[in-house]
Amino acid sequence: MDNKEFIKALKNIVEEKNISEDVIFDALEVALTTAYKKNFDSKTNVRVDINRETGDIKVYSYLVVVDDVDFGSEEIDEEGNVVKIPPEINIDAQIIHEQAVEMVPGIKVGETIEKEVTPKDFGRVAAGIAKQVVMQKIREAEKESIMAEFADKKDEMMLGLVALEDSKNYYIDLGRTRGILPKSEIIPGETIKMGSNIRVYITKVESNTKGPLILLSRKHYGFVKRLFESEIPELMDGTIMLYAVVREAGIRSKVAVYSTNEKIDAVGSCIGERGSRIASILKELNGEKVDLVLYSEDPAEFIKNALSPAKDVIVNITDPVKKEALAIVNKDNLSLAIGKKGTNVKLANRLTKYKIEVKTLEQINEEGNQE
Repeated sequence: MDNKEFIKALKNIVEEKNISEDVIFDALEVALTTAYKKNFDSKTNVRVDINRETGDIKVYSYLVVVDDVDFGSEEIDEEGNVVKIPPEINIDAQIIHEQAVEMVPGIKVGETIEKEVTPKDFGRVAAGIAKQVVMQKIREAEKESIMAEFADKKDEMMLGLVALEDSKNYYIDLGRTRGILPKSEIIPGETIKMGSNIRVYITKVESNTKGPLILLSRKHYGFVKRLFESEIPELMDGTIMLYAVVREAGIRSKVAVYSTNEKIDAVGSCIGERGSRIASILKELNGEKVDLVLYSEDPAEFIKNALSPAKDVIVNITDPVKKEALAIVNKDNLSLAIGKKGTNVKLANRLTKYKIEVKTLEQINEEGNQE
């Protein structure tokens, strides 16, 4: 490939990958300067110039005109040792002003004297380096482009393709890159099939040495939140507001909603006609139970709703400052209010931000008699 073909190919890559031409050429010039010093044992200052139209490469060595050659200095460190401080400019790349004037009349201190030193076979060295530099810059540009694309995707839900699997993770194809779905972040009990489309929630987006790192989850409470937003149009237009979501993945979620329009039933809208809307959500959650809770500004009413599926609950706010409450239920609803291994009341605690104690009237009477 001659120089003109190289420039044409380079510009095609620049346009295709949307990379700055200046970035490529600047990086090439720096890389070629380093290569020249390494291959031709140059101690002088070197500058490489690439003609951006013809592709011709020229190497110039140059001397900086100084008043006097700086050989560095010495100083004593804290332990009393003499330490050599090197000069700011390479001694071999300096020329005293008196000598410089003999070579270039009228030259001033701080200016440079240049000489072309392009080796005959430097084109071969340049071709190999150019390929490395271009590939590196393409990788960097693609990495930056992907990061820009996914920078605002954290806490969002995406549809991806299950592409790979190892002992700890699934790798989900998200288009231009792959996200990592740890097996610890899938819904307990669900089966992930290779090649299938899957919804995932993005929990982390960051850049590392290997490229963008995108961590995914189906276990996060935000996954349920985004599912509802995707299935319930009223949540997107603001007719229904989602107050909070709490979740014990694979077991139960509680979703608190309320309506900004008195004529709209928030819970009913989320369920849909004949359960059509909630059915698609439950299917995605692999059978995980979902309690739709009507939010209320009245803490007692909100706690009562949050203890669903328990019914006939009476709530007393025992300490509004410490946010403590007593929920009284009958025997038939005690196990429903508490839930298996206490899951239901724990989720209600998190949803309402109240510490809820659940008791039957009989238990309260017994405690009163004991006192």
